[in-house]
Amino acid sequence: MAPPDMLSPLSQAPLLPTGRPALRRLSSMTATEGIINAGGPVVVVPERLMHRRSKTHDPRGFAGALESARNELASMNLEEDGSPASLSESSPDTPGTPASPPEVPSADSFAFAFDIDGVLLRGGRPIPEAIEAMKVLNGENEYGMKIPYIFLTNGGGKTEAERCIDLSRQLDIEVSPAQFICGHTPMREMVEKYHTVLVVGGEGEKCREVAEGYGFRDVITPGDIIKDNEATTPFRRLTNEERKNSRKRDYGSTKIEAIFVFADSRDWAGDIQIMLDLAMSKGGYIGTLSETFDEGIPIYFSHSDIVWSAAHDNVRLGMGALRRMVEMLFKDLTKGKELETIAFGKPQIGTFEFATRLLQQWRKDEHHINRPPETVYFVGDTPESDIKGTNQFNEKAKNTWYSILVRTGVYQEGTEPAYKPMATVDTVLDAVRHGMEREFKKKKIGPKDNGGLPLNGSTFKNLSLSGEVNKPLTPEIVTTPDLV
Repeated sequence: MAPPDMLSPLSQAPLLPTGRPALRRLSSMTATEGIINAGGPVVVVPERLMHRRSKTHDPRGFAGALESARNELASMNLEEDGSPASLSESSPDTPGTPASPPEVPSADSFAFAFDIDGVLLRGGRPIPEAIEAMKVLNGENEYGMKIPYIFLTNGGGKTEAERCIDLSRQLDIEVSPAQFICGHTPMREMVEKYHTVLVVGGEGEKCREVAEGYGFRDVITPGDIIKDNEATTPFRRLTNEERKNSRKRDYGSTKIEAIFVFADSRDWAGDIQIMLDLAMSKGGYIGTLSETFDEGIPIYFSHSDIVWSAAHDNVRLGMGALRRMVEMLFKDLTKGKELETIAFGKPQIGTFEFATRLLQQWRKDEHHINRPPETVYFVGDTPESDIKGTNQFNEKAKNTWYSILVRTGVYQEGTEPAYKPMATVDTVLDAVRHGMEREFKKKKIGPKDNGGLPLNGSTFKNLSLSGEVNKPLTPEIVTTPDLV
């Protein structure tokens, strides 16, 4: 295609060597129905104006929709769309649920991804600026545009659908499972590898329900093992509710193949005891003890955050602390043997790859943009996971992942973050404004109340009309309120 600056006036398209007019793509950042209806040579209409969302729900229910999304992702050739080829082996399988026609145009060149605790919520309550930030992203802004976004949290312990219901209520928005990743969401890809698994953490039976919802065929909890042999944990006694829900069988003759820590433990002592028993067992049989301490089963953690931001004024211990304790105690008990555990979640690159696929599918389903964004602004509060993961993924991604650190969570003012963000701001609302102003300034697009969206040669010159991603060689490092 000819360079964008050849598209002047707008009613003319560049000519091919044969003299025939070429197809040109109008960016949804600037195109209006008036421009399209003005006529002229052949025009490729932006997808957002070609489609209207259906309000029909999949009659097979949520599980059926999940399978449809998985099949669609499997059939997509994302390499041609500019997404990393390495992601072809890992795809999210949560569907977009149509809500309403896209009456407000969507920005097609950038998107946001958010951590939750310490960024949007604290102690289960919304940070005041978070509700306003969501309104801005959903179109209540001076540019008159919606901005695509997803949520990427290390938290878990509930199904993605349940977490979305909670978040929708807390932020007064509609959140779809198709834009939400928990720390344990990628664990669903382990279903075919393991049959019988121990699931640790969370409240009551919720983590068992999550694992079974992912497709794990035989899910055991610590309560099951304690019910079978109460001497397993000398100081823990099951409540009446736990005893009722726990499943009785001979676990001494049951081969457990892997341990998955889906959420923070509610009983560290009991859970650590059982995890160590299996780590030192002969092939996953509870009650056995390996002589070499190298016959145990793998342990997977949904994330490795040592601390997190809760309702307390100071940070609280998280799953990463539990992981460290299990590894340290194993080494002490085995006289120096190392226990290698595996963690999902941030800052692991695989989680960001998974998020890339989810974001691309969400942009396609909800915003009708079938290509990767040029820039993804990731907003987090933890330098060791949010910022580290974003910066590392930015080095290998084909587009730009731009890290923004907020001061409302784990990060403490006056300290030097272990991993430096590209921008540091006070709140999530400041992060959203920073990203939007940065993008629209690059595109030379002004607020609607100042005359709408200017459509001129310089605008088209700065827009990515072909859909190709141009990644800057050096990220622009700024600290708000000095926006660039």
